[in-house]
Amino acid sequence: MRVVFLHPDLGIGGAERLVVDAAVALDRKGHQVKVVTNHYDEKHCFKETRDLDIKQIKWFPRTIFGHMWALCAYIRLCLAAIYVCFNENFDVVFCDQVSAALLVFKIYSLFNSNFRTIFYCHFPDMLLTKRESSMKKLYRSVIDRIEEWSTGMADVICVNSEFTASVVRDTFKSLQNHQLRVIHPSLNTKFFDSIKVGSDVDDLISHAEYTFVSLNRFEVKKNVKLAIEAFIELKDLLPEELYKKCHLTIAGGYDSINAENIRYFGELKKYAEEHLEEAQCRFIRSPSDEVKVALLRSSRAVLYTPDREHFGIVPVEAMYCASPVIAVNTGGPLETIKNNETGFLVNQTAVEFAKCMAKLVENQDLYLKMKKKGPERVRKLFSFEAFSARLDRLVKEE
Repeated sequence: MRVVFLHPDLGIGGAERLVVDAAVALDRKGHQVKVVTNHYDEKHCFKETRDLDIKQIKWFPRTIFGHMWALCAYIRLCLAAIYVCFNENFDVVFCDQVSAALLVFKIYSLFNSNFRTIFYCHFPDMLLTKRESSMKKLYRSVIDRIEEWSTGMADVICVNSEFTASVVRDTFKSLQNHQLRVIHPSLNTKFFDSIKVGSDVDDLISHAEYTFVSLNRFEVKKNVKLAIEAFIELKDLLPEELYKKCHLTIAGGYDSINAENIRYFGELKKYAEEHLEEAQCRFIRSPSDEVKVALLRSSRAVLYTPDREHFGIVPVEAMYCASPVIAVNTGGPLETIKNNETGFLVNQTAVEFAKCMAKLVENQDLYLKMKKKGPERVRKLFSFEAFSARLDRLVKEE
């Protein structure tokens, strides 16, 4: 089958990880795969993308004088969809994040119906934005209607978790009776196993006895500040000599042209400098796969701070690397983490996170048990092979 993936910005976030894994999976299954995107930078991407056939369509700006991000994203991906219709041969279109592009394919299907559309919904976009002014409310009301209407145009709608499925049905009333396929993102365990950590990477990794890692994009909604606050609270829960052996590493996706990334990174670094010793906290922007895996393998625990996260691939990556995960007890982590076996699911407070961190420092047996259970759970539930087989069946359906 000839499969085209249509994605707005092929960076290094969770949505991008899903798209790249799906493209690689179908390519290995013998399908002819092409990725069409509005933005791709080889210096800010997942390594596997370098082996994919990628086409950039940059016919429209990201913003209009710094505003209308959503509208511009809709227009940009619709233009990419027009390019696909007139320049690519395809049997299946796999679109995610921006459903407006499905409008283009719906119109195109009036003249050529020999293809199917799959839309992968990571989370309703209308729930990810604020409406501070009357003008913004009016603007978003139009965007929101387009999102719901166009999502329903897909031949198949997939979601990343049961949590997201319930949110989609509650949010998009017209889709309450529509079948939603839950396809959990997977982990390419062979790729993780193949990563070797060299001496250049080793220099970036903390060699403290107890290293806690936060791995998230530098966005406000990821609540990375909670990891710093929890590390501060940990000081009151451990003897001084033990706390001195602890270290916090804050790593995550950072785009130098993203204003929020720049601003939030600066705020986090300033906060850490004001409350922690410099030697106990390190920041790493856009870590390579080698650095990320080295961080996970060496961590005492990963601090996963987002609330109501749609799925969250980081806990799966962490568990496979034998690192316990401390996460907020909402959203996707409820489906990925086994509480008290592969990590902890707690309320979104610094004190609750710090209590679990202290347990993992002081209780070696508990740490070793979780360290062993994590990889077992990932192999059982989130293997790349099972993910590939589900996608292969999906694109072959009539």
